[in-house]
Amino acid sequence: MRLKGKKVLVYGLGTSGQEACKLLYDQGACVSLYDDDKRFSGFFCYEKEPIKKHFDIIVVSPGIKVLGNKLIEHFRKNGRVLSELDLGYEFMKGKIIAVTGTNGKTTTCSLLGKIFSEAGKETFVCGNIGLPICSVATKTTKKSFSIVEVSNFQLELSKAFHPNVATVLNITEDHIDRHGSFEEYKRVKNKIFQNFGSRDLAVVNLDDEESRLLKFPPKSKFFSKKMLKSGAYLKNGYVFCDRKKIMLQTEVPLLGEKNMENVLACVLIARYFKIKPNVIRKAIASFKAPSHRLEFVGQVNGAKVYNDSKSTNVACTIMAIDSFKDSKIILLVGGRNKDNNFELLFQKNFNAKMVICFGEAKDELFDIASKYGFACEKFDKMVDATIRAKEIAENGEVILFSPACASFDEFSSYSARGQIFKEVILGE
Repeated sequence: MRLKGKKVLVYGLGTSGQEACKLLYDQGACVSLYDDDKRFSGFFCYEKEPIKKHFDIIVVSPGIKVLGNKLIEHFRKNGRVLSELDLGYEFMKGKIIAVTGTNGKTTTCSLLGKIFSEAGKETFVCGNIGLPICSVATKTTKKSFSIVEVSNFQLELSKAFHPNVATVLNITEDHIDRHGSFEEYKRVKNKIFQNFGSRDLAVVNLDDEESRLLKFPPKSKFFSKKMLKSGAYLKNGYVFCDRKKIMLQTEVPLLGEKNMENVLACVLIARYFKIKPNVIRKAIASFKAPSHRLEFVGQVNGAKVYNDSKSTNVACTIMAIDSFKDSKIILLVGGRNKDNNFELLFQKNFNAKMVICFGEAKDELFDIASKYGFACEKFDKMVDATIRAKEIAENGEVILFSPACASFDEFSSYSARGQIFKEVILGE
């Protein structure tokens, strides 16, 4: 892509937008800026009324809502709209492995990054995981492997992104407030395969019903917790791939059945690129879950504490609960609802000592939890809910901070929310 001298508007000035600006500037583009948040209006080259200007290209950050956005509709008619994902892709070299899905993307990408790095591969882990694709694109080489966590927000406007291998880990209802419907959410997820050719590989989760229903390209490999004739699977307490024994299931340090699916996806992808089983086993066995994803943070009054702040939807919180089937749980849920159906959470008959609700969604959560017979309390602030969990915790129980909501009622991100939780729960 030739950008020298091109007039380019970057719409959305979060981390991804800022890295897009740097890439464009380095390529000689004439960069202008815009964001719906007017606190950015003092930035150099900020356009107060971009709709009145001509631009050769408009780069849209993933944080910008597309559905019903009049500015994007205008630029689609009058210029070239480009997603930040596609901008970064245009400058990438080497192999690209894309990971999407409602839940488990960050864990899977982090684990793949560890496996490929320990195999001696030049590895970049980027995308929705926190390191924008534009920040690493020009650093990649013909020999490198880029492992890209891809969100629906990144795929929404994408036309060019073309990975060599892609997997959809799972699909459950999420971000309906942004996409308008579950059907549209699934349609956008399926775009991960839109540019696939005969040499590209789809990695399919046979245990996830919605994922199985996607329109996959002809070349596919499968993983399942059940035994398969080929692909990655479990058998007699071992992880196998194409009938080759990889490791004992008990060597996998991650909690829960869904994390086992994530591991199987990693094994299948790693073996596809001919990484040796002993390298895969060592990388997985020594892997630690990313922060804020079922992260063990310590004990309070003998109760084990887990920070799962990254669980911003009901399906993810259900997965977290399922990881502690034999324990009595003090569950902290709350924040800003993203049109989640909380009924699905409390219809589960899980062993809860107390459900502690907080934030904007506290009343809705409290009412539904009470309807299903759970003991529950509610607080305006997350900190107060956390202090209450400390007060009632006893030996042998689990304090599970898995909010099932977005963080934006109180915090700038799930990571900021999780960090405050850890400080409060472990503080004196």
